[in-house]
Amino acid sequence: MKSKEEAIALIRKKLSNNSFYTYNEIAEITGYHPKYILKLKKEIIEGTVSLEHGNKNRKPINAISEDEKQKIISLYKRSNASIRKFCRFYGRRSYSCVYNVIQEYLKNEKEGIL
Repeated sequence: MKSKEEAIALIRKKLSNNSFYTYNEIAEITGYHPKYILKLKKEIIEGTVSLEHGNKNRKPINAISEDEKQKIISLYKRSNASIRKFCRFYGRRSYSCVYNVIQEYLKNEKEGIL
């Protein structure tokens, strides 16, 4: 993150005519591609520059919902299959996704949380 802050500072200096660096030199100093430096310049001029990623603190779109977790747990409780066979049977999600839901359920059941 420090290099982005540095890049923004150098671009602002360049825009206010307090620096003799070219945009290619700013790119070399900060390690960014020259096209990205020009994109940052445009964002600075428009006032939309941000140091934080736009998707920060958002839930991933492919995250498993609580309803689906409960469905998986309900189906698993009624079955006599191993976790591996159950994961193949369920088929909508990856093995690791279903496995993690079941392991979380079993851990909570063992600790008496449920």
